[in-house]
Amino acid sequence: MPSLARIANQYLTVDVSSLGAEMQALTTSDGRSWLWSGDAAFWGGRSPVLFPIVGKAPDDTLAIDGQRYPMGQHGFARRTEFVLASSSATMCRYELASSPATKAVYPFDFLLAVEHAVEGRALTVAAEVSNRDQRPLPFGIGFHPAFVWPLPGAAGKDHVVTLDNHGEPDLVRLDGGLISPAKLASPFTAGRLVLSHGMFEKDAMIFPQGAGKGLRYGVEGGSSMHFSFDNLPNLALWQKPGAPFICIEPWHGTAAEKGGSSELAQRPYSQTLAPGAVARFAFTVEIAE
Repeated sequence: MPSLARIANQYLTVDVSSLGAEMQALTTSDGRSWLWSGDAAFWGGRSPVLFPIVGKAPDDTLAIDGQRYPMGQHGFARRTEFVLASSSATMCRYELASSPATKAVYPFDFLLAVEHAVEGRALTVAAEVSNRDQRPLPFGIGFHPAFVWPLPGAAGKDHVVTLDNHGEPDLVRLDGGLISPAKLASPFTAGRLVLSHGMFEKDAMIFPQGAGKGLRYGVEGGSSMHFSFDNLPNLALWQKPGAPFICIEPWHGTAAEKGGSSELAQRPYSQTLAPGAVARFAFTVEIAE
């Protein structure tokens, strides 16, 4: 059975499961919950870590150096048990090392470490990928956290996503779970997007580039969450239509393109790590009330 690690300070309490190193709760000292509850009637996830792919592969099959391997949407890490490698009152670090089970679908030696840490009113979630193999390691990685919509104390108010860079990034959509190459007009105006449930009737809104390194999700003059992204150039917003949550997803890597290659290394924004190299990816969210 999965175990839970709890970290906390005077402002925040965070629970993280050993299954997928997935955050299960984000609560402020007043007892209010900011993370989605994982109600399976809508979507059972809460904050999965996506590795070694983000999104789908064509026919759920990945090609690596010409060899084909089965690979479900968003990879296997989110359904795999991690080991608690270290922890303190305000930090926990879970690790997933390659094994015969992972090598059957992803034939590399690797270490994936996921760390959650609280400082003040901010939570940082970081992933480190280490290439323990003798050959280059291709992968995609991403975070898929879901937050309550409406936010605590903000029922009935417009919820707005505001990009720090005031950008108007091109939008792409999914076609059968794969990235449609057609670029669509940005739904942002001077970096501002008023959320509505109808936006997600055609699945996720994906912004492969141009969304910048930070954004604010919240209501005018009320509850808000500010996000900063490190080495995560892609952004997606997603909701099961009508569900009371919004996923704010920073990625390095997207689903394969419709009609594109099945090769992992050729997926959009895939990373390739040299033998012995380590790469870090992180987001920080600060809660303002």
